[in-house]
Amino acid sequence: MPDPAVDMVEPAVGFQIHDRMMSYNLFVPRLYNWCKSLDFEPGKIMPSRAFCADESQGYPIIIIAKHFGTFPFNHGRVGGVVATTRHGPYAAHGQDLVIIQASHVGYDPETKQFGVYRRAQTTHGECSSNCGKVQNVLTWYQNEYEFAWHNILLHNDDGNKIVIVDNQLLRKDRDEGLFLRLEKFISAEKEGQWTPLRILSTARVFTPTQDFADRMGEDAFNRATPQPIGTRLAADMFYFRRDIAPMAEGVHHLEHNLIRYMPQIVTSASPTLTAAEINTQVEFDRTFRIIVKERAYKGKKVLFIAGLNIDISPQPGQRFPLTKYVPWAAYVQDRDGYYFTLEQQELVQTLEQQSADNPDEIDLESAIATMAGSAEIIIEA
Repeated sequence: MPDPAVDMVEPAVGFQIHDRMMSYNLFVPRLYNWCKSLDFEPGKIMPSRAFCADESQGYPIIIIAKHFGTFPFNHGRVGGVVATTRHGPYAAHGQDLVIIQASHVGYDPETKQFGVYRRAQTTHGECSSNCGKVQNVLTWYQNEYEFAWHNILLHNDDGNKIVIVDNQLLRKDRDEGLFLRLEKFISAEKEGQWTPLRILSTARVFTPTQDFADRMGEDAFNRATPQPIGTRLAADMFYFRRDIAPMAEGVHHLEHNLIRYMPQIVTSASPTLTAAEINTQVEFDRTFRIIVKERAYKGKKVLFIAGLNIDISPQPGQRFPLTKYVPWAAYVQDRDGYYFTLEQQELVQTLEQQSADNPDEIDLESAIATMAGSAEIIIEA
């Protein structure tokens, strides 16, 4: 498998949440009115959602149906991956097209913690991971990271600073695992060669570089016993390698999206939030390029918007999550093929300029009542 440290993409940055999020009962009517301002025709707009399968994503779907007047097509795969193979069928379902992508992350207002969501239908209303798929992907990397920061030790040997590194972390012939950027840690006698001061049964002892020693601080080396580096093991000090099944839209797609950014993710204060943000960025970049080339979209108006759903756990008396949407970027295409993209700040400003009142919204209760009162249709086999 290729070494992900080679041709490394710079960590994704720039995703802002503060002053960027809006509740779905504001986001969707604003999106609808923006579509109308772009001459999308009311009654001829087919929305589609690219959401995870988690039940927490149900409320946004209801709001989309309410304001666009139809249930949305499904472009979503687990984890918020866009099913780009569905573009052709989708294009035949509407005149004007709107695709809403969202990775998602839970939020518990009681603990103020990202990555968890209270499941009201469980026996005792327990919390579990959200997005579960994201957390499932992260777990292996988090375990590797935790092993590393427990097994890189800092100490002082007769006035000399030393770094004790577990043997496994020094092996470059492994197929997968966490790999240290040793040049960040250890003084080399010759380029690319690190000679240990001592060889222990399960580790080796080295002299740290001056930059590393300064970064860790004097106190880190002056404890009575060797101390783990802990979370001072920063994202620029290591990378991951893992043998992942070939990339295809499905089971392993999310992991392929995230592996290059895993050092940034596992060292962040809220790993699931960071992973969801990065997946949104990767999916917009990937899907934008496919949409531009999609023959089924030629001659059609298309709006593709990508963002993040923050699923706030339902509180007592609430049936649904108070989901907030954080827009990241949008692609807008006209029938003549002209298109443009909006970055996050401009996109948020554009949406906030739209009215949150939608005169075309449907009354779902009335629509359901109409269907319930309709004459029965006999299906003849």
